Amino acid sequence: MWKGLVRNVKSVDGRIFASRGGLTPSCIGCLQGSVNSRCAGFYPVLQARLLSSDHRSSKSPAAVAKEHRSRLSDLPKPEGDWQKQQQSQNQKWMIFLGVGVAAAAVYAMKKAGSPPMGSEKEKSAKKQGASLFGGKKAKPPPVELPKEVTYLIIGAGTAAYSAYRAIRASDAAAKVLLVGEEEHLPYMRTPLSKELWYSDDRKLVENLVFRQWNGRERSIFYEKEGFYCKPKELPEKEFGGVAVGVGHKVTRLDVKEQIAHFEDGSTVKYGKCLIATGGKPRNLAVIENAGKDVLERITLFRTIEDFKHLDSITRSAKSVAIIGGGFLGSELACALGKRSLETGLKVTQIFPEKGNMGLVLPEYLSKWSTNKVKGEGVDVLTNSVVTGCKFDPKTKQVSLTLDSGKTVNADNVVVAVGLEPNIDLAFSSGLEIHDQLGGFLVNAELEARSNVWVAGDAACFYDVKLGRRRVEHHDHAVVSGRLAGENMAGARKHYWHQSMFWSDLGPEVGYEAIGLIDSTLPTVGVFAKATEKDTPKAVVEATGEGIRSETEQVAPAPSSVVSYSVPSKPLSEEDFGKGVIFYLRNDIVVGIVMWNVFNKMPIARQVIKEGKKFDDLSEVAKLFNIHGDPEQPPPAADEKKESTEQKGAKQKPDKAGK
Repeated sequence: MWKGLVRNVKSVDGRIFASRGGLTPSCIGCLQGSVNSRCAGFYPVLQARLLSSDHRSSKSPAAVAKEHRSRLSDLPKPEGDWQKQQQSQNQKWMIFLGVGVAAAAVYAMKKAGSPPMGSEKEKSAKKQGASLFGGKKAKPPPVELPKEVTYLIIGAGTAAYSAYRAIRASDAAAKVLLVGEEEHLPYMRTPLSKELWYSDDRKLVENLVFRQWNGRERSIFYEKEGFYCKPKELPEKEFGGVAVGVGHKVTRLDVKEQIAHFEDGSTVKYGKCLIATGGKPRNLAVIENAGKDVLERITLFRTIEDFKHLDSITRSAKSVAIIGGGFLGSELACALGKRSLETGLKVTQIFPEKGNMGLVLPEYLSKWSTNKVKGEGVDVLTNSVVTGCKFDPKTKQVSLTLDSGKTVNADNVVVAVGLEPNIDLAFSSGLEIHDQLGGFLVNAELEARSNVWVAGDAACFYDVKLGRRRVEHHDHAVVSGRLAGENMAGARKHYWHQSMFWSDLGPEVGYEAIGLIDSTLPTVGVFAKATEKDTPKAVVEATGEGIRSETEQVAPAPSSVVSYSVPSKPLSEEDFGKGVIFYLRNDIVVGIVMWNVFNKMPIARQVIKEGKKFDDLSEVAKLFNIHGDPEQPPPAADEKKESTEQKGAKQKPDKAGK
């Protein structure tokens, strides 16, 4: 019987092994003297089993027990210190097991795309309450949404904010639900690339509060959390209200039944719906295909999380490269250039144009801007295209190869090459998109289908003055969101307001623009010498407003365009301190850039609205008072004779003959 329970028992180097059967080596040792106290209770159990196995025997129980004790005593005895050998063996197995668990954990983290342990990205993620796996903040469960609402706004950015304000202004008891994929209440994006980088107060920055150029503090969030009601409470609000459902993604609209379908399977029936989904940053194919190690060191700048991440890593990184020479790339280059003076960070900007913002500014002004950016401590590489991208395991950096053969190495690379409108809903909901301009195709009233409107970056709208357009600027989000909101409430207005945009290269140089701003159009620039009052910082100090579209109401619009001459001193060839650049199509002004000239946007609107040819644009430029006191009245008719000195106001055509 015993042989059936433990077979082929033998002694090898003082240890007992059972090649088959139900006993472990430690249990065998226990039977041979109960050396290991952990198995001391095994002997009676085994004895009971042995006894029970012979229940059919004619022998008495006492005789059977005596016989089995005799059999057990015949087993080979262990040789040497068996207990110590067993403990040593267990310790080895524990060490081996520990190493295996650690290796498995490292593999799992890499598989999940997590940063290296102790990396700056991980530290930043920890600080922001993010998960170590991928560095992304764990999403809380989405809030419960009502089953039906009067007004549904898909998106929670500037256009959505402007729209719900317009709806509530027209319908005081309106119940408006905003749903957005980000885990934030509506906020303005412009300070993420501008003022937040120039604050010396870390606590303010961490709380997403920026100092305007005049020193006043302002949050990037439009309203405090207490302003909004909870989504599930919205139907019960007698006097209406606004609710925000964060972390919700709409995947499809049933336009006929007026039902929005969400990613989690829930639905909301709506009366009127606005799509304000904005856009997402473009990437370069050469970077997208460069592998995981490269992508971990790439920043596509758009959201609060992108700002926090770039702000964190550039405080300890030794180098950063910015690909793109447009508004965002140039603003970030200047901001990080300022940081380079504090931390020694090496900042390199790369783009294919001849100068910064070369797609919108005439060539001479674009090159002047590049010199300004270089003066901020940035190494600017113009006429350069990234043709190769790889990870250098020796330096732990991203290595960029340019078409010139030059190589740029950086700890982190910011890609700022434009925006793709977020039009996923068009494909799932049967909505039209524009083949060339992108975006949802809407009419002059911003309507895509019955009871569905689109506003902001994702709208490709019909401008009654300038034709089919799509605009990606803050003020357009404000203007189009407001118009869509008014029309949702029954206004039936068409788009006529020319939205403006602005950009600052730090607190000393900035510009405002309106209309069609395209460097391929013929341009005429009229410039004057700038003063200390002609800077973004000065205009904010004077008006108290940090968002430039809020300052444009300061100047009243003229009833019609008139011009008069003001004496001015001759300017040097490269003095572009302040001025006005006119963009022409068929000799008609279709766009205007005001370079370090502020609070004159209503005048620019009027010039474009009149849509006529001007014989002398230097005279029109004087409407913007680039030469003197804005309150100075027009001179008498007999004073309009121009002297050589009066001709000193420089009228500069584009050097390309434009």
